[in-house]
Amino acid sequence: MSMTRPDILTRAWLTLIVLSGVSTLAAAAITAGYDARIAGAIVLFLALMKARLILSRYLGLADAPSWRRGFNLSLTLFMLGALGLYLIPSF
Repeated sequence: MSMTRPDILTRAWLTLIVLSGVSTLAAAAITAGYDARIAGAIVLFLALMKARLILSRYLGLADAPSWRRGFNLSLTLFMLGALGLYLIPSF
């Protein structure tokens, strides 16, 4: 059974809501005494997942695998750079 476009978008939207909730919990964990470096890395990773989902589902890159791979590579490199900049002050 194939999913219709509205079903795919609805599932993507619900996934985005869940990922945003987990990001909020990770950020709130810092005030509870958890390591800010780990929480920050989790938030950045979840942001990467949300960006990939938006590009794939809402902008239709799921139908263009080579473009999707290029954007995923760019986003991943950007996230790793942002993570490195985030972690530099802690060394």
